[in-house]
Amino acid sequence: MKFIDEANINVIAGDGGDGSASMRREKFIPFGGPDGGDGGHGGNVYAVADRNINTLIDYHYTKKYQARNGKDGRGSDCYGKKGDNITLRMPVGTVITDIDTNEVIADLTKHNQRMLLAKGAVGGLGNLHFKSSTNRAPRKKTEGKLGERRILKLELKVLADVGLLGMPNAGKSTFITAVSNAKPKIANYPFTTLAPNLGVVRIGPEKSFVVADLPGLIGGAAEGAGLGHQFLRHLQRSGILLHIVDLIPFDDGVDPVMEASAIVNELRKYDEALYRKPRWLVLNKIDMSPKNEREARVTDFVERFGWHGPMFQVSALTGLGCKNLCYAVYAYLLKTGLAERGAA
Repeated sequence: MKFIDEANINVIAGDGGDGSASMRREKFIPFGGPDGGDGGHGGNVYAVADRNINTLIDYHYTKKYQARNGKDGRGSDCYGKKGDNITLRMPVGTVITDIDTNEVIADLTKHNQRMLLAKGAVGGLGNLHFKSSTNRAPRKKTEGKLGERRILKLELKVLADVGLLGMPNAGKSTFITAVSNAKPKIANYPFTTLAPNLGVVRIGPEKSFVVADLPGLIGGAAEGAGLGHQFLRHLQRSGILLHIVDLIPFDDGVDPVMEASAIVNELRKYDEALYRKPRWLVLNKIDMSPKNEREARVTDFVERFGWHGPMFQVSALTGLGCKNLCYAVYAYLLKTGLAERGAA
């Protein structure tokens, strides 16, 4: 299924039905009086979060969603039927914004969370409401109101405890495959990953967290270069970022320090809050470096990169160091109170 994480839709709540201006006419009742019923209320438009949906593709192709109008009132005190509601099921993590006002209407962060998007209008009043001591046969009635109409922007931001970032071919997909149940496409060329992949990392019984693998970033991503810029929003909900660096660049002459610095710069350009998120350095592919050169290579990278935070050396291909990293991540999430967001 194609991954779509943005869509614009029109939602239209139901209009209210008109009230009725009717007079009671029955044999032997010459002065029956007014008996016009009220119009029915219009239907509402709701959004419901569904963890079994992971894309907005349905809303990419169908743009208009309209609830039923209320029925008109009738004589004999018959009230119009209320219009049926409609419910739009969306992925957990969808942010819904009114395009005209730029107001965030809903942020669907929990399964089965239900939010009102457009409210149906009230129905009109029948003439039985206008009877008085001086007006025994009112002909007055009111029309139903118009339901709310909104143009909405849907934006999916995946819910993950840990986000992976790095250059293409840094080994992010191999890493998420090694530590979780995710099975992304892996190949020896850039931009193998074309959409976010989520995986559950299980540390033990009822101890787990969710990790997100995004397409690789390149310099200029914040301005639209490459693919990763399209998915940077998915890192905004993560509690911690793992910056995976290829310590042994695939192409000769590529400096890992320059690549790592480019990633950091792109984060800062895109979103200052994202740049300030807790970020750990993960030096990948250490198995490809001879043991007698490994320590010197790591030291050189750390000094030139100017890194002072948590750092791990791993080989996603062989699994070396991955388990220790996962235990450390879970301990951090537990300490900061974020682990409870993970899968049980």
